[in-house]
Amino acid sequence: MTETTAKKARPPARTTYRHGDLRRALLEAGIALARSGGPDAVVLREATRQAGVVPNAAYRHFGSRDELLRAVRAAALSASAAAMEAELATVPADLSTGDAARARLRAIGTGYLRFAQAETGLFRTAYSASDDFGNPVADPARAGPSGLNPFQLLGASLDQMVAAGLMPPERRPGAEFLAWSAVHGLAMLVLDGPLGGVLGAQMQAVGQRLLDMVERGL
Repeated sequence: MTETTAKKARPPARTTYRHGDLRRALLEAGIALARSGGPDAVVLREATRQAGVVPNAAYRHFGSRDELLRAVRAAALSASAAAMEAELATVPADLSTGDAARARLRAIGTGYLRFAQAETGLFRTAYSASDDFGNPVADPARAGPSGLNPFQLLGASLDQMVAAGLMPPERRPGAEFLAWSAVHGLAMLVLDGPLGGVLGAQMQAVGQRLLDMVERGL
């Protein structure tokens, strides 16, 4: 690419935005970067370039690359929760209490795995760093339509398993960590590990067998 062509490819620089628009534009640019390249691709200078503003303008809204990445991670977690809730919405309303609890637990895992495969960059970004998922206060920025984040959605489905008599109450504490580790482990072994070439096309089918195993193990 010649220098002239490169200059033409850059979006025109903007110097003004309505209140709140610049932050939203920078966040949307960061989300687009994460979607295409995962957390390492979220760079503040590149986000400002895509938003069409000078780098200094970004610091009024994001003081550092880490601040932008945290906001993008929250948005990615919200997208993950929304995917899980979309799967929950497919559970028939006329199931018995026990069948509904089983179906909802499976929907949580299925939505998680589908999001991992369909939105790999956002999935890597959402779960790329430590976070206080155990905090009982839901953060709207990382929640789905119901106001719950992915960890809380899983916890709610496990509570329903206990209420339906499908899981002994004494086995409930900490069960979300075990279930989550199993499903997340499969996703990462396929996306970034040695199982990609073996199970890539079969990830969802294998995931259903894994969810059977998780349910029986509870």
